Amino acid sequence: MRDIKPYKLTLIKQEKHLLLPRITSIVLTQNLYDILFQYVITAEKEEKLEIFIKQMETHIKSKSRAPFSAPLEKLAFLDDGLEELRLLNWMEVPVCLYSVEFMNTEDNGDEEWENLIDFLEEQMVLKALPESKSIYVYPMNLTSY
Repeated sequence: MRDIKPYKLTLIKQEKHLLLPRITSIVLTQNLYDILFQYVITAEKEEKLEIFIKQMETHIKSKSRAPFSAPLEKLAFLDDGLEELRLLNWMEVPVCLYSVEFMNTEDNGDEEWENLIDFLEEQMVLKALPESKSIYVYPMNLTSY
């Protein structure tokens, strides 16, 4: 049994996300880029698309159990490309954003954080957000990845 320090989850908000269907090949992300590129008509939108594709590639390479998703509001730059994603079997799902805090006031290091995230991943479908103490928690009725 793990030594898990007391922690607190605080619901920050619930968001609508588009969820990537199960993909096993990085090559498919390049195809997705080619499909979505037609919907980005400014350099700013192209940069956002490149960031989105890189995040997806990183997620696929990580072999995470959690699905890859992105908030709809962050994908709004795709305009009609959102409908294209839906036609490619991306699902719209409610995802909850939580902050995670240890109950004690002492500074907890990366090892305690990793241990807690590993523990929580055994309890629920989640994705830890990089560079923060926040997690996305996915509905349990999704197919496990």
